[in-house]
Parts: sequence; structure tokens; C-alpha cells
Amino acid sequence: MKIVRVAAAVIRSRNESGEPVIFATQRGYGEYKDWWEFPGGKLEAGETPEQALVREIREELTAVIRGGILIHTLEDDYPAFHLSMDCFWAEVVGGELVLKEAEAAGWLTKDELRSVNWLPADIEILDLIAAGM
Repeated sequence: MKIVRVAAAVIRSRNESGEPVIFATQRGYGEYKDWWEFPGGKLEAGETPEQALVREIREELTAVIRGGILIHTLEDDYPAFHLSMDCFWAEVVGGELVLKEAEAAGWLTKDELRSVNWLPADIEILDLIAAGM
């Protein structure tokens, strides 16, 4: 089975009330259109997950992020491939988050994390994220 290596950013911030929030995007294309995910993308040849993360966020959302601590590496089988996804805490350090590929996006509080239709792999880390918010 084909293996796809991906890096995902769990971008943290605080809302106007000071509550911790996490940025999530809704896919605007492909087989999983309308499902929600943490932004990121595939690693290119010779690229570390941290490098891929910074590049993908700049390409997809125009912002500059600083990747932080690895939260977890997910391993999940989809019908056409095996996904290996490194999920990192991240924060925006430059620019603004502008949607270039996603259909929608939102900042979710801990209580709202399960209010959207997540991709199967992303669901696996919701408890770890809620604990780290």
C-alpha cells in the first residue's frame, strides 16, 4: 500500500475572551470535500516534517508559523493509501491566515472541538489536543 507522509499544524491562539482556541479548516476539494482537518500537507523529497509544515501553511494560508512540539504521529489506513501524519503544536508568527484552498475555517474552543465533521485521522488526536489547550 502506498504510504503518504504528512505534517499537520495544530495552530493555537486565544479568542477575545482569553480562551484557548485551535484553528481548523474545511476541505474545499477532493474525495473528502467538506470534512474538517488541521492544516498542513505532504512532505516533499528531502524535507523534514517541520519544514513541510512551515511551507504548507505559507502556501495554503499565507501565514508564517513556528512549529513546536510534536503532539503525536498518527498512522491510519485509508482505502487507497496509508497515512503517516506528524501533528505539531504551532503558532502564527507573521502575516494572517488567509484561505487559499480551504472552503471554510474556524477557531474552535475545547468545547467546540467535536462540533465539526473531522477527517478520520484527525479525530484520533482530539483528546490530546483538548488536554494541551
